[in-house]
Amino acid sequence: MIKFALIKERKTPPDRRVVFSPQKLQEIVQNFPEASFKVEASDLRVFKDSEYEDAGFEVSQDISDCDVLLGVKEVPIANLIPNKKYFFFSHTIKKQPYNRELLRAILKNNIELLDHEVIVKENGHRLIGFGRYAGLVGAYNGFRALGLRDSFYELPKVESLPDLKSVMKELDKIKIPNIKIVLTGSGKVAHGAKEILDHLKIKQVPVSEYLENEFHEPVYCLIDVRDYNIHSSGKNTTNRHFYKHPEEYKSNFMRFAKVSDMFISGHFYGDGAPIFFTQEQANSPEFKIKLVADISCDIGIPIASTIRSSTIADPIYGYNPKTGKETDFREKGAITVMAVDNLPCELPKDASEGFGEMFMEHVIPAFFNGDKDGILKRAKMTEGGKLTIRFKYLQDYVDGKE
Repeated sequence: MIKFALIKERKTPPDRRVVFSPQKLQEIVQNFPEASFKVEASDLRVFKDSEYEDAGFEVSQDISDCDVLLGVKEVPIANLIPNKKYFFFSHTIKKQPYNRELLRAILKNNIELLDHEVIVKENGHRLIGFGRYAGLVGAYNGFRALGLRDSFYELPKVESLPDLKSVMKELDKIKIPNIKIVLTGSGKVAHGAKEILDHLKIKQVPVSEYLENEFHEPVYCLIDVRDYNIHSSGKNTTNRHFYKHPEEYKSNFMRFAKVSDMFISGHFYGDGAPIFFTQEQANSPEFKIKLVADISCDIGIPIASTIRSSTIADPIYGYNPKTGKETDFREKGAITVMAVDNLPCELPKDASEGFGEMFMEHVIPAFFNGDKDGILKRAKMTEGGKLTIRFKYLQDYVDGKE
């Protein structure tokens, strides 16, 4: 028998998401009788404690008797329980300086950390995540910003709506003006954003048409890395080559910036990849983009107008391309920026249910089939007070040498 716990989210700002809904837990124990679950009491979670109790699960302040502790965001150091197995997003795999002490504490407390971000197939393809919901909410927020800025329509905030169905109903009430939208990416985030564009019945057009033609209706173009980057030699390459040698490429994004009104970023930006546009380019008369819904939200490097992340409470700001500074988003000549970095938190119920579905399908079976596909092994960052082989590259980060 393996005893799992759903832990209380303690990070600030508060996060209402959870790994499993009460219904999903019932499904798991039905399919895996060797699994049992306890729920740490929480007054914030999108599903109430009473809903878990009604579904037949114990809710308690004490989860120290559980073997595997399941959370979403980072666990504060003071709340870590030594010698346990934890699953959460640790935000350490890119050597994020703000979480160095957390990783040190995990090692010191002999905790086995399995990070959601590295639950991957053998080829490195991610199996679970909240990407789709980031894409859905980010694109919606982009259109909300457009309506507010130009007084076209008013959309409520996603956090004030109960679920995704209600979000889509709100979109049914608005009419998008005749604009051109460029969407970057090929993963779950971009496809979440695409769902919103398709729901709005905005026409998708191929790259050549998008760049060359004028339209009498709103249109969008979905572009991938080799549409907005070119090899320095001019030769034709593959996506795989780009991911392996990003430093050999230069940005070709300006051809889209010259003809687009809105940019929705749903891409993954890797170290060493070319930037999208600079302040100088944004300030040039050719640059036409006036609204950036930056779902990827990499501060200050690839997208010049993303000078900070914004918040769910205050999601929109303006960027003055002349000064490179923040301004009112309604100011003439400003680029309107939406750069919320925790978008799925706005849709906690749907995001939790979607995440739980993926976790049940890809991760839970690994506990009971001897991890035959290596899912747990690949996701395990620490064991026995040391970094696992896959994550040895973090040793200098832990030691404070970089």
